[in-house]
Amino acid sequence: MNLLDLPLVSTVLDAAYRALMGLSDLLEPVAGGAAAAAAVVLLTLAVRALLVPVGVSQAKAERDRARLAPRLAELQRRHGDDPQRLQRATLDLYAEAGTTPFAGCLPMLAQAPVVGVVYALFLHAQIAGHGNALLGHTLWGAPLGSSLVGSLGGGAAAVPTLVVAGAVVLLIALVGELTRRASLPGGRLAVPRTTPAPGAAGPLAGPGLQTALGALQFMTAVIACFVPLAAGLYLLVTVTWTLVQRLVLRRRYPFETVA
Repeated sequence: MNLLDLPLVSTVLDAAYRALMGLSDLLEPVAGGAAAAAAVVLLTLAVRALLVPVGVSQAKAERDRARLAPRLAELQRRHGDDPQRLQRATLDLYAEAGTTPFAGCLPMLAQAPVVGVVYALFLHAQIAGHGNALLGHTLWGAPLGSSLVGSLGGGAAAVPTLVVAGAVVLLIALVGELTRRASLPGGRLAVPRTTPAPGAAGPLAGPGLQTALGALQFMTAVIACFVPLAAGLYLLVTVTWTLVQRLVLRRRYPFETVA
């Protein structure tokens, strides 16, 4: 069964298609042949703007988790040999503080349906039974429906896609690494005004979590190699927004420090 034939999926994709085409038409006098790419950028910015309250909640949650770091370390010391008891005590501590260790996952989960829609719009030749004109749009000569991996071995015709999609993937990886560094209390992109309190390391400061975060950022770049260029552009804009938002909110809601 083709998921695109389901009435709900077909209706959502058709509405998104018409909205993106309409926005592209409005932007064409300014953006020219890159109007559809500009429309994807504006769509991404609109989604991230709607998620600003979620980002604020995430920043507050990170601050709360940093405040709990010494007590979490004490629980690890006391119950390290009993994983079940450690888990219960940890969840109880988070509940007592009114936060959760999973607060940072919501922005990524909230955007997943949007990324899926953009992916589908630039992948299928037919949308709700009609032709997909979005596939005819390009960004600097690279079709928005093409991918970096798909263009490999495509000869001279695939060079624009290799260059543009390759640049998008590299930028995603770069921004992801900067975001990983900015997540640290004393990260190179953060400018702490005071010295972190003993035991008040950030919730992402541990080597294990840093490795996981680095892998996540790397996986975003890997995914961008396979998805259509339009979806890769969405990912680039959203990870850049994440970096800027993290820097701004880190100053607004700093981890607990001492002079």
